[in-house]
This record gives sequence, C-alpha cells and structure tokens, in this order.
Amino acid sequence: MNTASPAQGIAAWWQALPLTAVFALFFAVPLALIVMVSFWNFNDYELLPAFTARNYLTVFEGCGNLAEPCVTLKTYLSTLKFSLLVWAITLVLGFAVAYFLAFHVRSPGMQTLLFVLCTIPFWTSNVIRMISWVPLLGRNGLVNQTLMDVGLIGAPIEWLLFSD
Repeated sequence: MNTASPAQGIAAWWQALPLTAVFALFFAVPLALIVMVSFWNFNDYELLPAFTARNYLTVFEGCGNLAEPCVTLKTYLSTLKFSLLVWAITLVLGFAVAYFLAFHVRSPGMQTLLFVLCTIPFWTSNVIRMISWVPLLGRNGLVNQTLMDVGLIGAPIEWLLFSD
C-alpha cells in the first residue's frame, strides 16, 4: 500500500532538478559539443562546420596490415594489455589486503590506520606518482645502483625507466 501523495513525487523531481541542471550544463552539453565538433572539417587555422567522418578515418589509416599494426592499433592493444594486467594485480592484492584487514586485524583503530595507510598513494596526483619512478628506475636510480653494487651489471640499464 503506497501512502505517498502525488505532491511528494513532484517534490522529489524538484529536488533532483538542480543536480540534473548542473550535470547537463557541465557534462552533457560539453560532451555533445565535443562530439559535434569532432565531425567538423578543418584546415590549417580554422574549424569548418561541415560534416565529415575524415577525422575518424585518418586515425585508422594504415591499419590494414596486421603483420605491422598501425600506431592506433598498437596503442589500443597496449592499453588493453596494461589494463588487464593492472586489473589482475589489483584484484589479487586488493582482496588479500581486504581479507587481512577484515579477518586478522582485530582492533578497529588499527584497521582504520592500516586502511588509511593503503589509501595514501591516492592522495597524490598522477604526475607526482609518475615522477617518483625516476629515483627508483632512472639511470642513477636505486635499482641500477643496487645491481651495479652487487656486480650483476657493469653499466646502468637505460631502458629500465621507459620499458613496459
């Protein structure tokens, strides 16, 4: 038995209206404009509002030869490879950490502390996280210095920082 009056239903729509307006203004409209402009033609210095699919076709130029994939196809395959790899590692590590926090740490305060410790990397920007690889994997980084000190390599490994 539903006791809600029609006026309450209308009130709910009025409450959702500001969020809907913000969503439309700052997400839906700019996205629609980007999609629209992506089908326009262009020359060296201006956009020409004439419909064309050339912009999308040029992305896949040279992709007919599967023996030597084009840049676009290589990028898509690399993105798929890394996304699946990161997904698998995150799944394993995430469940292991969550299981440990849920079933082996008894103190709620310690659970909270360890959880916050796990989230600290997300507080930094992506740029800072990318730059932080340099002291570890760079030419004079920790990994190269350790490998040279142990005697496994005679000179720094150049490709270490920029490898997959």
